[in-house]
Amino acid sequence: MMIAASVAGVFTSSIGQLSGALSEQGLDVSSEVRTDIEVISDSGADGIYDSGTITLYLKNTGTERLAADPGELDIFVDGQFVTGYTVTRADGSGAWQPGTVVRVEITRTLNGGDHRVQVTVNGDEEVFEFRT
Repeated sequence: MMIAASVAGVFTSSIGQLSGALSEQGLDVSSEVRTDIEVISDSGADGIYDSGTITLYLKNTGTERLAADPGELDIFVDGQFVTGYTVTRADGSGAWQPGTVVRVEITRTLNGGDHRVQVTVNGDEEVFEFRT
């Protein structure tokens, strides 16, 4: 009887932990599904790269409110992770609500040729290619 009670206690604890982990994973997946961004910059425009700064405009086309803060986006330029960037709402106000646009300015020296910027937020990944 004592062994059965011990085993039941272990199973109850394990099932509770598993249930909590599944709930957390469900919230993460829900956030990823509601997150969608689009690069709305024109790859042929002259203003994409100027004097060591790449400027991109990103639109929140999902239903999730996103943080318009550096560190919330993972940015790679030509395959290299970038930490030197700023994010500002194009209209100057606070949060990155659905339907609104942010300006991302990436400090990076580029040589002439083809370049690729990958932006990832909440699992949604967008790639932008341009030529300098």
